[in-house]
Amino acid sequence: MQFYGTDISSRLLLGTAQYPSPAILAEAVKSSGSGIITVSLRRESADGSGAGFWDGLRETGCRILPNTAGCHSVQEAVTTAHMARDLFGTPWIKLEVIGHSDTLQPDVFGLVEAARILSDEGFQVFPYTTEDLVVGERLLQAGCEVLMPWGAPIGSGQGLRNPDALRAMRAHFPQVPLIVDAGIGRPSDAAQAMELGMDAVLLNTAVAKAGDPARMAAAMAQAIEAGRAGYEADPMERRDMAVPSTPVLGLAEFA
Repeated sequence: MQFYGTDISSRLLLGTAQYPSPAILAEAVKSSGSGIITVSLRRESADGSGAGFWDGLRETGCRILPNTAGCHSVQEAVTTAHMARDLFGTPWIKLEVIGHSDTLQPDVFGLVEAARILSDEGFQVFPYTTEDLVVGERLLQAGCEVLMPWGAPIGSGQGLRNPDALRAMRAHFPQVPLIVDAGIGRPSDAAQAMELGMDAVLLNTAVAKAGDPARMAAAMAQAIEAGRAGYEADPMERRDMAVPSTPVLGLAEFA
């Protein structure tokens, strides 16, 4: 699997916010086996107190995927992306343009506009979007090579609220890397996403807020591997009626 021509070793992308301590974050990253971690520019404070956090991220050896979390306009998202590229030294950017304060649903109109601007300026954009196929088409036309549909509102832990739409998205974009982003709460949610044919899962709160973040990170990694294996094994179709697994031929007959 590749994102923008870069080989990816793990299908689990892990966020870095809300952990009880930097040490617990580092332990969770290690347990997850993730090769990509996301970080918000807002974690790097102007007074330099974020230096220790940044040093800890570098020590994980993971590739950094900066994000524009908390941005509510195109201008804010584009400016934040430029600052992140200067700070983290990567053209990768997880693009968020939030349109609704309660659900944190993406503003898909602003998202497409910002994606086009950033792609033209040399960024490799990972857009946090909905499952809408038309929006997905517009993002690809804007220069994106990856789509990140949400599973449920950020931090809600609701799992996949619309699996049928995600399944349709997989069928409509067979060659486009799809990463379920937001809403994953349990390992079973992550496994379900992978069984639908998603290429990867990005999650944060489910691990950071678990009683044992490192153990939950390991469980998520195992679930993602199992889900992907199940998808590749071509599972049986659901049936409306029962079908006996034992052959009728050879059963005893009583006169």
